[in-house]
This record gives sequence, structure tokens and C-alpha cells, in this order.
Amino acid sequence: MMKKRVPVSKIMSENPVTLAPHHSLTEAENLFQDYHIRHIPIVENGQLIGVLSRSDILKVSSTEFDEEENKIEAIVFDQFTIPQVMTKHPVTVTANTTIQETARILALQSFNALPVLDKGKLVGIVTSTDLIGYLLDQY
Repeated sequence: MMKKRVPVSKIMSENPVTLAPHHSLTEAENLFQDYHIRHIPIVENGQLIGVLSRSDILKVSSTEFDEEENKIEAIVFDQFTIPQVMTKHPVTVTANTTIQETARILALQSFNALPVLDKGKLVGIVTSTDLIGYLLDQY
């Protein structure tokens, strides 16, 4: 039987890879590749201002996607900035939000990751993949 009051801090990825709004989409794509991630919180002056997802970049990319290398070709990256492409004012949860409530938020929305804040500071990120892993561990 699943525990109902488990906080999301138990399954989130702590200290997520972040970028600032002045970084380039090429730098973001390199981080997606290097860390095998699909979401990067965008932080400015210590405050979360957005989330950039791999799919955000794909939406603005009219370039080729190299299936073999799983890499987006960088021709259009210098035509857009991170603030133009990222999701601004993302939905967030706190470290104490339950896994159940986090799952409910993700199930009702069209995104797959939630930044986790503690006293307004970014402390982690939780993804639908983290939730599926938790569910699998229960069986």
C-alpha cells in the first residue's frame, strides 16, 4: 500500500542543472546532452524565472533532429534567446508537497516537470519520470 503523506523531496532531483537567461540555446542543448535531462530551471539573481524544456527548443527549431546522436542541429539557436523560448512563471511545488499532490498537478497539466522550492529558493526538480519510478518501487 502506498504511503499518502510522503513529501516530494524524497523523489526529486536535488541541485538541478540551471541556466541564467543570458545563456544561449546552444549551451542549453549541450547541457541536455551532457546530463541526459529534458528540463532546465532558469534562474536570475537566485530566483526561478522559468523552465526551459527540450521540447521548447524543438518547437522553435526548424532544423534537423539527428536521431542517431539524439541532438538538435544548432542552426536556429542564435535566432532565439532562452527568455523567448522558456516557460515563464512555471508552476512549482514545495519540498513538503506530497508526492500524491505533485502527481495530481502533473496529471492535470501539459508539462512533465515541476521545480521544487524551499522558502522561495530552487532546491530540486521533480519529473513525471521520478513519479513513475516511485510508483514502480511501490510494487
